[in-house]
Amino acid sequence: MMDNMILIGMPGSGKSTVGVLFAKAAGLLFTDVDLLISHRAQKPLQRILDEDGLDAFLALEEAVGSTLTAHHTVIATGGSMVHSEKAMRHLQAMGRVVFIDVPFAEIERRVTNIKTRGIVFRHNETLADVYRARLPLYERYADVTVRVQPGDTIEDTVDKLMEQL
Repeated sequence: MMDNMILIGMPGSGKSTVGVLFAKAAGLLFTDVDLLISHRAQKPLQRILDEDGLDAFLALEEAVGSTLTAHHTVIATGGSMVHSEKAMRHLQAMGRVVFIDVPFAEIERRVTNIKTRGIVFRHNETLADVYRARLPLYERYADVTVRVQPGDTIEDTVDKLMEQL
């Protein structure tokens, strides 16, 4: 039975915040994959990236995403989870994948701590580069897309999610 809801989207799209509020409203559990990765590595995401490197981070993210088990749970993935086909196939088999689609200008406004937030990007990449590379992946894996408009609050996004599901 598909009883989970998996949230995907850019850093700053509100996956964790929306996920917690939606889980409360729907009577579901909530899991944040970034916290599972951090717990497994015994350090914050940014330290994993700084000390172990991008490839090690992506491998750890894939390991966590492709072995996750949950029932009746809203799962907020890290923004880079879509880079792992193995993890995404596993997550798709567990439930409905929901893309929280926030326009780039709003992502840029929300994400002010790109160097310290634990965001996966190569040294020469900008947030715009990351957005352009990931957008087709988010669209490919999504069963449902929730479009966030400029000025929407987190509550508006939760309401849109409730309507879609």
